[in-house]
Amino acid sequence: MRIAIAGAGKAGRSIARQLISHGHEVLLIDRDPAQIRPRSVPEAEWLLADACELNSLTEAGLATCDVAVAATGDDKANLVHALLAKTEFGVPRVVARVNHPNNEWMFDRSWGVDVAVSAPSLMGAVVDEAVSTADLVRLFTFANRETALVSIKLPEDSPWLGHEATDRTPPDGTTLVAVVRQGQPFPADAAGPLEAADELLFIAANHAEAALVAALDSHGTVRVV
Repeated sequence: MRIAIAGAGKAGRSIARQLISHGHEVLLIDRDPAQIRPRSVPEAEWLLADACELNSLTEAGLATCDVAVAATGDDKANLVHALLAKTEFGVPRVVARVNHPNNEWMFDRSWGVDVAVSAPSLMGAVVDEAVSTADLVRLFTFANRETALVSIKLPEDSPWLGHEATDRTPPDGTTLVAVVRQGQPFPADAAGPLEAADELLFIAANHAEAALVAALDSHGTVRVV
């Protein structure tokens, strides 16, 4: 996947390294020459430009990106970049960093933001989850550290496709709690036939994750991240 990151500071570079390690193609954009440090992330593309200007984003080829990440230290810049990425360039997925909690209410789809993240350390995981077709992602680990809330997006060839969620029996140690479809959550018994790219939320014991992946994925495309 091709991913553009606005903001090549410490947070942006950290996110870039994480995404590159997972096989994604990354472009880092920053208007500050001091932040353009190709040696720090040599596998990335670098562009000295203003990520809030249409001409700069056209030069960056933002329309060819699968994900845009607004990771600057300025919330206003992040909102503007998110809005341009979504409305002017049609980027399918936009993830934005929230620097100040009081501004979090603005980071929604009216500004082009699909996912808002407060902690930069979590942004790489959120972006990677967003562009993966069928990865199992641990969203929350319970206090016993042996059980977690996990999500998995169904691949197009999953044997669960077309079946009612409640008609399928998940592996021992896992419980299906909800289905998220096009951003809307449904109880497992009200989701109807499962569709490709549905996100299934499970409570799963750590030892049962491999069995869960095997049950949902027929060709071994699912990773645990």
